[in-house]
Amino acid sequence: MARHVVHAPSPAIKPKLLPWYRHLYVQVLIAIVAGVLLGHFFPSTGEALKPLGDAFIKLVKMIIAPVIFLTIVTGIAGMRDLTKVGRVAGKAFAYFFFFSTLALVIGMIVANVIQPGAGLNIDPATLDAGAVSGYAARAHDSTLTGFLLGIIPDTVVSSMTSGSILQTLFVAILFGIALAMIGPRGDRVLNALEDLSTIFFKLVSIVMRAAPLGAFGAMAFTIGAYGIGTLVSLAGLVATFYLTALLFVLGVLGLVARFAGFSIFKLIGYLKAELLLVLGTSSSESALPSLIEKMERAGCPKSVVGLVVPTGYSFNLDGTNIYMTMAALFIAQATGVELSLGEQLLLLSVAMLSSKGAAGVSGAGFITLAATLSIVPSVPIAGMALILGVDRFMSECRSLTNFIGNAVATVVVSRWEGAFDRAQFEAAVAGELPSVDELDEGMVHAD
Repeated sequence: MARHVVHAPSPAIKPKLLPWYRHLYVQVLIAIVAGVLLGHFFPSTGEALKPLGDAFIKLVKMIIAPVIFLTIVTGIAGMRDLTKVGRVAGKAFAYFFFFSTLALVIGMIVANVIQPGAGLNIDPATLDAGAVSGYAARAHDSTLTGFLLGIIPDTVVSSMTSGSILQTLFVAILFGIALAMIGPRGDRVLNALEDLSTIFFKLVSIVMRAAPLGAFGAMAFTIGAYGIGTLVSLAGLVATFYLTALLFVLGVLGLVARFAGFSIFKLIGYLKAELLLVLGTSSSESALPSLIEKMERAGCPKSVVGLVVPTGYSFNLDGTNIYMTMAALFIAQATGVELSLGEQLLLLSVAMLSSKGAAGVSGAGFITLAATLSIVPSVPIAGMALILGVDRFMSECRSLTNFIGNAVATVVVSRWEGAFDRAQFEAAVAGELPSVDELDEGMVHAD
């Protein structure tokens, strides 16, 4: 395998630790705090820094398609046994379906119990429908048939340039299967792709050096444009959503992790740099390449990581699903619409479908919410204007929950496959392995 996967160091090899200020998570955390302060005290300057965040997201999106393609193709072709490919995919999708549905149900239950929108008594006629017309129009075009046809790219090459993760997944899976089916004749191609994969992951480490700058610009813009005060008017909904997401991560995913034999807290600590980056940019896509590399380093086999992580970004959106049902019921409560149990179950079913493909992109959850509300005419789509101002803050929580959910899914499926290296996982989360930053700096030495 051309790309390095670091195992627990022998007693003769010890990582030389970087100074604290050289760690990516420290730099991103400082950048986020600085961005919040700048956006709060100098709003116009904060808004003007939006291009910094946008530029970093574009840099990451530039390499996402080839990283996904190379990871999936080399993972599938490296298995050789296509039965194993189908087994891993089947387990992954069973996991995705169960926990995505559970997230929707939890969001619906919490919204019914707490009722964050009750008592607002807002007349739908007074809402600014124009503010959400663009989202509603895009949601209207997102039919099931359109979704399925949209998975198929115009050409093999366009799947790498369209920006659609699903199209890249589709072509990569087909290419990987074809490469595995031709056997030894494909070894030269597989070796070349593995070497190319090494180059792209080095490119990932280069791009990630700009993460603090991107997080600073994105957070300064968010606070400058919307203001911390925006949270006050809809504090009930935002607090309810954050608490529900926290309950899901620590309660549901925490139990899943416990049964799988690992600690959710250790996993979160291991991924702290990526989580801070997701927080700063409001997009889990910004940390996708790093997640792939870190899960491999934490004892998950490449064949599982290559299938579970990219597909999870489209089909395992726990945070988005919690948001969908909770936001829909909040709008209904705020506008005085009484939804029957049947209508709520219909909302849940549609949300399950419409959330697919909203892969980590900031604002995608708002579009899928519009698609969901359009199915139940009694809930005014114009009611989305009520949460437009705080959607950016909720997007951060959606992305964080989605990200953690996919990390947990990767470990669980690896364990189901009997391919999870627990010793390497414990070494990685305990910081006993040299970090990616330290490897890049060449700071591993022998006694």
